Amino acid sequence: MSLPYAFRLLCLCLASFFLVHATLGLAACLAVPAAIRLAERMRPRVAARFLFLLRVLPALLAAIVVLALGVPSYVWLEPRATDESVGLPCCAAALLGAAIWCISIARVLHAALRSSRYTRQYRRIGREISREGAAVPTSVLDVETPVLALAGVFRPRVLVSRSVLSVLSPGQLDAALRHENAHRVSRDNLKRFVILLAPGIFPLTRSLARLQHAWARFSEWAADDEATRGDTRLSLLLAAALVRVARMGAGPQPSISLAHLISGDRDLSTRVDRLLRREVAVPMPLWLRSALLGGTAVIVTAAVAGAMQWSAILRVAHEILERLVG
Repeated sequence: MSLPYAFRLLCLCLASFFLVHATLGLAACLAVPAAIRLAERMRPRVAARFLFLLRVLPALLAAIVVLALGVPSYVWLEPRATDESVGLPCCAAALLGAAIWCISIARVLHAALRSSRYTRQYRRIGREISREGAAVPTSVLDVETPVLALAGVFRPRVLVSRSVLSVLSPGQLDAALRHENAHRVSRDNLKRFVILLAPGIFPLTRSLARLQHAWARFSEWAADDEATRGDTRLSLLLAAALVRVARMGAGPQPSISLAHLISGDRDLSTRVDRLLRREVAVPMPLWLRSALLGGTAVIVTAAVAGAMQWSAILRVAHEILERLVG
């Protein structure tokens, strides 16, 4: 298939992204069991960051390869004068790359629409309450459905339904609100949208769903730890709040931009058990810190070496693109 200059560049970008992303994504899939076992040896906040990075890393690195190598090498070394044919494998990879991005963008737009609709709804039925020393605005919803969640991405606020407000003691409510504020500080709602935007390895697959579930679990544990800060009284109050809200039944989750106090009952018993046991934080193992420092040093060294040999790397990248086109 013969394509003009600009369309050939677009086709190469999509094909290159798909191939690099699929390679890295499959490697991440194979590494998921070991990564989760490794995360279990970290503090929950560090584990959540590690798993979040692992989930978005394939798309991030693939985008860097395309934008930092593919596009510059093509613009610099590809002649503009004539059209050039593009092979069927390249076209197929480009179509798959376009498909995974279209699906991801559609997911995010759908979630943003639901979030906007829900935001308008709670503004209509909610009333803001003032709490002494509150770090985040709080609105009470005049509904019977059990709701206690952090809503919004850039200007989040806590939503609590009248039914939840009636069953929690002041101490339990304060502990639950501290938990939601911990989600706000770590920007977990924004991370949910980023994970939603990160493409799947292949269209209509959920290959990295286990990684996403593990991130959600550790982010809840991290918020519990941030809310209690090792205080036995706060741990007991938060555990009691979790149980009381869970007994009211799981409310619907109308938006991805809501961090609910109870995100289903699969991890509830573990969360309550952690709060009651009051685990002592275990420092990161020395070997793991050394590995992270060593990996950082390797990345920095590779970046410096790449900058010094930039023109040669672009020529190699262009040769690879030429092979891909054929």
